Amino acid sequence: MNKVVLMGRLVRDPEIRYSQGPEQIAVGRYTLAVNRRSKEKEADFISCVVFGKAATFAEKYFVKGQMVAVVGRLQVRSWEDKSGNKRWTTEVLVEEQHFCGSKKESESSNTEKENDGFYPIDELEDDDLPF
Repeated sequence: MNKVVLMGRLVRDPEIRYSQGPEQIAVGRYTLAVNRRSKEKEADFISCVVFGKAATFAEKYFVKGQMVAVVGRLQVRSWEDKSGNKRWTTEVLVEEQHFCGSKKESESSNTEKENDGFYPIDELEDDDLPF
C-alpha cells in the first residue's frame, strides 16, 4: 500500500503549467514544510504534484505560509540530466488537498490574491445597497 498523509505550510505559492498535446492538463506543484516531532525546530520540505481541476484550485486559493493537508501517494522517478548523470526525485502525487488552520488565518494570507469580483459584505453600509 502506498498512502501518504501530510500537513504542513506552503513554502511558496503553487505554480501551474499545462501539459503538451491535444488535451492540455493542468499540472500544479508546491512544496510543504512539514514539522518533525522533535524538541528542535526541524522541518522536511516535501514536493507535491497535483493535476487537473485540483491544480487550478491550488493555484487560485493556496498561498505561501498557509497550512494545508494532503493525501496522496509517494512517487520516485529518475531521469538523465544534460551531462548524462542519473538524477532522482521523490514527490507526493496529491489525490486530496484540504485547507487547515483558522478561517481568519486563511483570509489574512489571501489578501494578496484576486477576490474574483466579490466585495466583502462587512465593508458595505446600508446606504450603499441598491435595494
